[in-house]
Amino acid sequence: MPDLDSETFRLVLRRFATGVAVVTTWDGERPWGTTVNSLASVSLRPPLVLVAFDRERRIVPALRATGRYAVNILGEDQQGLSDCFAGGPVSADSAGSARQDRAELCGAPWRRGSTGLPILDEAIASLECTVVDTHPAGDHDLYIARVDSAEAGVGAIAPAAEPLPLLYYSGRYLRIERATTHELEGKPER
Repeated sequence: MPDLDSETFRLVLRRFATGVAVVTTWDGERPWGTTVNSLASVSLRPPLVLVAFDRERRIVPALRATGRYAVNILGEDQQGLSDCFAGGPVSADSAGSARQDRAELCGAPWRRGSTGLPILDEAIASLECTVVDTHPAGDHDLYIARVDSAEAGVGAIAPAAEPLPLLYYSGRYLRIERATTHELEGKPER
């Protein structure tokens, strides 16, 4: 069987919509963050999540040094933050001011979470995590982490407001504006 070429693989995976988050940690004394769409829930008991990073990513040495990371889930109006943390061109925020260098968390307001990790004030939800296992997988490492603290409706977003997430699909951002919701039919698996 011939090897699957990377372009075909990317094309197929672009058909899977994902949420967008910023993973933050400490790089020495400075907060550092990067955009991810490779977040997955692993277990409820204990609460575990997974993020995957190419070993060449700038955040990897800081993750290895701290053994901790925060996941900041972005809302649909935070495309500029996603782009900045992904290392894209500097863009203007809604007030028209230029975003700062990514090492300063792209100029986004932030605070120390309950466990001390950098949390973006305007994230629609956040998780503070401690790495419990790292697995090599091709050119990436999978960072499985125990969730030590979780918040929904962080910052200016009220928990009852049911914020909409920023989504990524086929190389572009996607909004849920046209979507309708439907109750789950059938019995969920346990």
